[in-house]
Amino acid sequence: MEIFSLNEVIELAVQIEKNGYQFYDAAFKRKDLSSKARELIERLRDEELQHEATFKNLRSSLDYEKLGDLIDWQQAASYLKAISDAHIFSDPAASIKLATSASDESEIIEFAFRFEKDTLIFFYSLHHTTTEISVKKIINKIIDEEVTHVMLLMDMKKEL
Repeated sequence: MEIFSLNEVIELAVQIEKNGYQFYDAAFKRKDLSSKARELIERLRDEELQHEATFKNLRSSLDYEKLGDLIDWQQAASYLKAISDAHIFSDPAASIKLATSASDESEIIEFAFRFEKDTLIFFYSLHHTTTEISVKKIINKIIDEEVTHVMLLMDMKKEL
């Protein structure tokens, strides 16, 4: 079985946030968005940057000895890697391509919705793998923000 370190899993989280930022940034540059969609995409783009910074800070400040009590870490890490690989934006170039090649605003919102749902699955899984309270609190905060993203995108989908 392939073994992934906690640092590698955090890097997966950072990469997901980077890919989300790239998608939202490319989508924001489109000229065919309504002002409401543009405002939402800008907000989501900026929050992806905040999430990326959160995980980078987490990686640099973690006491890895303290986090050694993860639940079946080898299995959990492989599972998280599989989720990450299946993520709609698993390839950094894919996020930009989806944003630029989407046929219209509705398709952009649908891709964003799928991205946020995939991201939630990843973070729920990451949350489940650790017993460390401080890490759970950070992940819970990001999960709450990702749920908000899903709800905002659901509302936008209803309006289109």
